[in-house]
Amino acid sequence: MPADGLLVVGKIVGLSGVQGWIKLESYTEPRMRIFAYQPWHLSKGDMGREISGAHGREQGKGMIASLPGVTDRDAATALVGSEIRVPRSALPKAKRGEYYWTDLEGMEVVAVDGTTLGRVSHLFATGANDVLVARDGERERLIPFVLDQFVHSVDLDKRRITVDWDPNF
Repeated sequence: MPADGLLVVGKIVGLSGVQGWIKLESYTEPRMRIFAYQPWHLSKGDMGREISGAHGREQGKGMIASLPGVTDRDAATALVGSEIRVPRSALPKAKRGEYYWTDLEGMEVVAVDGTTLGRVSHLFATGANDVLVARDGERERLIPFVLDQFVHSVDLDKRRITVDWDPNF
């Protein structure tokens, strides 16, 4: 988790109209849940700003939002590229067998035979399942994050994930 205790839950990716609405990308599931996690801490380079009261809706394949105090296109333009961060305390506690990706990043990945496969670089979603990316400096392994099939255990305290995965694959 970042040292500031804030987790990235989305990003401002563009503009919508002339009244200061922004286009955003949400990393939450479901994606509209991003509006439930507030206040938002917007960060872009050295700029930081906290806002509460953002609201929005889905529009086509994307999402748009209105931010308090942002009432024209020029003000919204300055925010494009900002990450949307929220305090960890704003998120619900993960249920048993569920994990926040940010908690898995950096964890050691070990095969059931004890071979170290690297550390979790990141995860990404596919249509079928999430995929864990383990890097060891020499190679990158893409491991389906499917509990009980490929992922045998996740030990958050020891920061270790044990997987049933061929080290040579």
